[in-house]
Amino acid sequence: MINTLCIRLMRLLGWTFEGQFDKTQSCVMIVGSHTSNWDFIIGIIARSALGTKIHFLGKHQLFIAPWGWLFRAMGGSPVDRRRHNNLVDAAAQLFQQDPNYKLALAPEGTRSPVTRWKSGFYHIAVKAQVDIVPVGLDFGRKTIVLSPPLTPTGNIETEMNQLMDFYRTITGYRPKKSQITSYNPQLNAIKYYNALSRLCSANT
Repeated sequence: MINTLCIRLMRLLGWTFEGQFDKTQSCVMIVGSHTSNWDFIIGIIARSALGTKIHFLGKHQLFIAPWGWLFRAMGGSPVDRRRHNNLVDAAAQLFQQDPNYKLALAPEGTRSPVTRWKSGFYHIAVKAQVDIVPVGLDFGRKTIVLSPPLTPTGNIETEMNQLMDFYRTITGYRPKKSQITSYNPQLNAIKYYNALSRLCSANT
């Protein structure tokens, strides 16, 4: 019933799907470009229209009474960081528990302008041994673009740039905020080192 309602709602709003999606395969779905709260609204409608359960990650505190049932019904998966210091390991375990598990993540991590992506989704896919399915919310054409899946090989620089090339063709709700530069692992390492240095300085 919800599936049919959301299909009709997408048509009413003028949105369509482009591309194919294998509902039988587990995967990490990355969704972008993330520039507005409208991304979440359109994404929720599109997810229901696809007719398959797609999950998101949330702090375990969100899944206790009285609202825990609501977050689970929406597709949420609790992650207890007290048990799993490494979010990648915690997410990969969810795939082990459910062979049909699908996880949606936003590589930009925020609606604010970003110059580089978070790479956690890539490491989760490698750890869980599943494909990455890029999903573009193209507000310019009112189209949900389902790109062919990418099987991560560990060659992160090449494959991250391949994914970024796809999103450069997608028009976000606020196009000027969608400025994705090429992935450079050396710059990410420098960023991590600088953050670690600041943390160490604060503790001395």
